[in-house]
Amino acid sequence: MSRTIEYGNLMHGAMRGLIRTVLSDVAANDLPGAHHFFITFDTTHPDARLADWLRSRYPDEMTVVIQNWFDGLEVSEDGFAITLNFGDAPEPLYIPFDAIRTFVDPSVEFGLRFESHEDEDEDEDDTPPPGGDDHPSEDTAEDEEHDAEVVSLDSFRK
Repeated sequence: MSRTIEYGNLMHGAMRGLIRTVLSDVAANDLPGAHHFFITFDTTHPDARLADWLRSRYPDEMTVVIQNWFDGLEVSEDGFAITLNFGDAPEPLYIPFDAIRTFVDPSVEFGLRFESHEDEDEDEDDTPPPGGDDHPSEDTAEDEEHDAEVVSLDSFRK
């Protein structure tokens, strides 16, 4: 039986570890300077916890913004809990690290994108990715231009 090194899985683990480290630091010390995060996650993930009205409004994926106001940020090995403001209504969320599709900090033009087999199939069909510019959090900066550099695993594949 032939064994191979699963570089894609290892890279995803390292990238999720980076997010865990960054969020743990923010939980302990608050957001430094102009840093803020746009995090897109899969709302169908079995361990994702969000209000029913949010799940029905965002049945596939949702982007949250961690910027001006957030509360109760708690980071665990597998994900993070946070309360965000949606139209002056605080809502608790739990986002598993495995559910994260993109993590962007536009203040320093940094971003991570987690590729899946579905993404690869869509790229081959030249179909734009699902979702859009839905940023439901009050902290959303809709007019802000984002030129973050996204690290894609495809750049490491032959």
